[in-house]
Amino acid sequence: MLLASCSTSKTTSTTTSTTTTTSTTTVSTPIYTIPPTSTATTSATTTAVTGNWWDSLGTPTYGGSLTISLSTDIASWDDYDPFGLTEINQAYQDTLTADDWTLNPSVFAFQLNFRPSTYEKGNLGESWEFTDPKTYVVHLHHGIHWQNIPPVNGREFTANDVVFHFDRLLGLGDGYTKSSPYMAGVTTYVNLISVTAPDNYTVVFNWKNESEESITEKVQGGGSDENFEAPEVIQQWGNQSDWHHAIGTGPFIVMDYVSGSSVALVKNTNYFAHDERHPQNQLPYIDGLNILIIPNQATSLSALRTGKIDVLDSISLSDANNMKRTNPEILQIAFPAAVTPTIDPRVDVKPFSDINVRKAMQMAVDLPTIATSYYQGTCPPYPSSMTSQYLTGWNYPYQQWPQDLKDEYAYNPTAAKQLLAAAGYPNGFNTDIVASSAADLTLLQAVQSYFSAVGIIMSIRTMDAAAFLPSIKAKKYDQLAFGNSAGFSFPPLMGFNRWITGLASTWQNVSDPVWDALRAKALAATSITDAQTLVIQGNQYMVKQHWVVSLDTPNLFGLYQPWLKGYNGQNFAISGVGGSGSPLFIGFYAARFWIDQNMKKSMGH
Repeated sequence: MLLASCSTSKTTSTTTSTTTTTSTTTVSTPIYTIPPTSTATTSATTTAVTGNWWDSLGTPTYGGSLTISLSTDIASWDDYDPFGLTEINQAYQDTLTADDWTLNPSVFAFQLNFRPSTYEKGNLGESWEFTDPKTYVVHLHHGIHWQNIPPVNGREFTANDVVFHFDRLLGLGDGYTKSSPYMAGVTTYVNLISVTAPDNYTVVFNWKNESEESITEKVQGGGSDENFEAPEVIQQWGNQSDWHHAIGTGPFIVMDYVSGSSVALVKNTNYFAHDERHPQNQLPYIDGLNILIIPNQATSLSALRTGKIDVLDSISLSDANNMKRTNPEILQIAFPAAVTPTIDPRVDVKPFSDINVRKAMQMAVDLPTIATSYYQGTCPPYPSSMTSQYLTGWNYPYQQWPQDLKDEYAYNPTAAKQLLAAAGYPNGFNTDIVASSAADLTLLQAVQSYFSAVGIIMSIRTMDAAAFLPSIKAKKYDQLAFGNSAGFSFPPLMGFNRWITGLASTWQNVSDPVWDALRAKALAATSITDAQTLVIQGNQYMVKQHWVVSLDTPNLFGLYQPWLKGYNGQNFAISGVGGSGSPLFIGFYAARFWIDQNMKKSMGH
């Protein structure tokens, strides 16, 4: 069976099989690794070769503005309740650590959500250390100041500001005894005992039952809970929900916000950071950062075509190909999706409680043909385990699987029918799957066709994208869900949470004491090497249990104007849907990118 060419219309229920066609698309050279660099046109002004890899990128220049798009409006400006904040706060606030801007992308390109601690450098924090296995100490840079806006008025940022943030967020002190509603049910900081400041430039995190890897994944993860609000703002207004009170230490200052339309930020001329590649240059380079709120991706693509925005990330192959045809001047770079699309069965109900049924479903789907035909050879034709195949040292690459396990994931409709018969379903069965309206329904309809060929008749029920995740977390489906439950490029220990007994994220209702014990051991590992070993064991156990039907991990694409310099597919933009995960360090990168204004003008913009 070849991959079907399917309609993308969204219906509430369908059992219609798709028409099988033979693809006539020319298959491109497979992209099985993360491309280390883009093919961006360099600035006309270049520096002499000094031996640094970034010299070929040209000399950074000041001025101009960067415009990106956001698909949803901003629900809150407060780190205490950051639902809908989508990390825009990192444009005006800072994190303790950030990415190593001097690291060659051929080593690590920061295109994934997970940042190994060895590739992180100081930001607000100058250095950090473990004084014992449960005590993480951060030494702050001296001379960092809040933005010069009342009521903070540019005073120096100190360790007490870090303590105040975590006390308020987690109910650890400063008059706060309960964690924020945002943190309710979140296990990230459940083992954090206290955050203290022995002096103005030292922050001490005390933990219980956490490993070094687990602690660094939490404190250096770059999430919205790792940014800092000014205590004076909270003391004066009670919260930071009003954008006029969005004050930080970051590279940009919020100047205007029009709900449902746009956010305008200007450079913080007193920003502390200098370009690590060009230490004599104070950041940021650009004068302003503009964020347009554009819910429709087709509209965002149109804005890119006309030069109204500078970059879009997490764009599908079909949209990237269309852009290449209509606007070949717009540059593209491929990077792997943050997660692998999966079919997620409720393993606590029949027929999916039978592992033979789950194996049969996997063997019914032809992953190599999907990779070749649907994805045009731009992604590997392999199933995924828990962690992404691109997280070296933390993954279980398909090439290392024993042959008998590979056979369980190989396309074999005859064997699939035999397994169904052995499970008591010689004629197959009827089922349904719930999917987000924003999901790749064309891909799902192809899977529907593959299932039909072995007797599994699957109807598709779509629901509003905003309602989908809360619904499945509440276990409101009793058959299948179209999820992203494999190939995680998030911090590796987080991957265990998808199948931990009793967690909301365990929407398949898996309850497995072996898995729970593996996760507990990994969280308590005494070294990173031990944590890696346990994560790999988790990968091996997960694929043997067939908790998901794994599809291929696609490559997504960053599309950007040739006048934008420094962009290499980094996980920073906020335009795409479900691609590189939550955007990280938006202000960090926007401060370091620059605009070739001469090129932009010469291109008519």
